[in-house]
Amino acid sequence: QVQLVESGGGLVQAGGSLRLSCAASGRTFSSYAMGWFRQALGKEREFVAAIRWTSGSTNYADSVKGRFTISRDISKNTVYLQMNSLKPEDTAVYYCAAKEATLWQFVTTTGRSWGQGTQVTVSS
Repeated sequence: QVQLVESGGGLVQAGGSLRLSCAASGRTFSSYAMGWFRQALGKEREFVAAIRWTSGSTNYADSVKGRFTISRDISKNTVYLQMNSLKPEDTAVYYCAAKEATLWQFVTTTGRSWGQGTQVTVSS
């Protein structure tokens, strides 16, 4: 069973930066895609960024392109989300997710494993 543990959320002013981490365990992730979704209060959960574990190929939501960077450290089984130029509309609970899938399947289909989420609050 895949286990995902997020860390790194917090309160930051607009224009600031945060880095989220997601430590993964329970599987060999060579055929996995992993990434981040977020859910703001009263809104549906939405895709943020994804990375294919072996190749390092990435995919981003349009709303975060150029500001967020997803990466992974294979030796540590950890995925990161570097968030720069944060905006108040980035405020949400950020969830790490994993699925044995291509990037496209990871973004568009169900059946992901989820972490518990970490709160990111951006003040104006």
